[in-house]
Amino acid sequence: MTEPQEPEGREEPDRPTRLLAPEEAREVLAARQERGETIVFTNGCFDLIHPGHVIYLEQARALGDFLVVGLNSDRSVRALKGPGRPILAEVPRAWILSALRAVDMVVLFDEETPLELISQVRPNILCKGGDYRPEEVVGKGVVEEDGGRVEILAFHPGFSTTDLISEIRRPVGGEG
Repeated sequence: MTEPQEPEGREEPDRPTRLLAPEEAREVLAARQERGETIVFTNGCFDLIHPGHVIYLEQARALGDFLVVGLNSDRSVRALKGPGRPILAEVPRAWILSALRAVDMVVLFDEETPLELISQVRPNILCKGGDYRPEEVVGKGVVEEDGGRVEILAFHPGFSTTDLISEIRRPVGGEG
């Protein structure tokens, strides 16, 4: 079986970057910040994209000019979520995120937290969902020392990757 390849011809004008290494991302983002653009950053596993993710990413994107999503690598997801996760590997997860209109760039990170990545990309705004308190947000100090801020976005109950996986794995009609 061959490794999936990035589909050709998917980049839009003014969206030349989608899945970048941290070093490449920093270069692109620094140039955008020099032009006065506001860089927004969020992160997560995004194992199975559901409506809660889409709503959250659209809200994050609305806070600035360019949304960067730090995506946990497969190893990082396993460390956080345990065996059996992720359901989708990192490249397909990155492709799905990149296809969303709200997402301008995806950067994979292998650590359990995005602190190193946040330190590299230096966003103006760091977002997390409403299940976090500002003081719990990893990277808060890095962003604030640059004059940026942390935004906690509304939590949308009823959407959960863990619940979705449980529902998919539940026997139907007593079969199993």
